[in-house]
Amino acid sequence: MIKILLFAGLQEEIGSDTLLMECAECTVLDVKNYIQEVYPYVDLQQVFTAVNEEFSNDDEMIKSGDTVAFLPPVSGG
Repeated sequence: MIKILLFAGLQEEIGSDTLLMECAECTVLDVKNYIQEVYPYVDLQQVFTAVNEEFSNDDEMIKSGDTVAFLPPVSGG
């Protein structure tokens, strides 16, 4: 089981700040695909991803017990 943390607009779109996903071993892209299947209206194309508090890319391997965080781009002025 992995823990998925959602921030800002993603949190609002999904209606939760945390999701759980059964995964013995998968990639960040697998997690993104899972979220897109369950929540097809959520756009994860431009999000930053962190695995266990370290920025990562879509090819990063994830194992059970890991935490994946999705952070939308920040804008301001």
